[in-house]
Amino acid sequence: MTKASILAIDDDDMVLQYLSRTLSDRFTVITSTDPAAAVALAQTDKPDLVLCDIDMPGMDGGAVCAALADHPSTRDIPFVYLTAMVSPAEVSELGGYVGGKPGVSKRANRAQLVSCIEAQLQR
Repeated sequence: MTKASILAIDDDDMVLQYLSRTLSDRFTVITSTDPAAAVALAQTDKPDLVLCDIDMPGMDGGAVCAALADHPSTRDIPFVYLTAMVSPAEVSELGGYVGGKPGVSKRANRAQLVSCIEAQLQR
């Protein structure tokens, strides 16, 4: 059985290392600290899901989401915000959405993170 692939985008390499370690048993994790390069990577590699930080220099998560939504080869890839701007409780209060997209807090535990990813992959 092939693992679903996730493109994780964050300007903090430590966050990406954590995500790789935490998720690699269930998913193939591709990482990028460069949002613009990640958009190009998504267009060529077509991951099953994009997990993206919101607050990044140069190109923020909203711009990444818009760029992916505007391109025919990436517009249907599920997109999830990963952010420190909200706590796990606040994400729950927001119905699992942050900035109009599915979201998960960087402070979420592994089970919450995996659950959010799997829910979006099933859509």
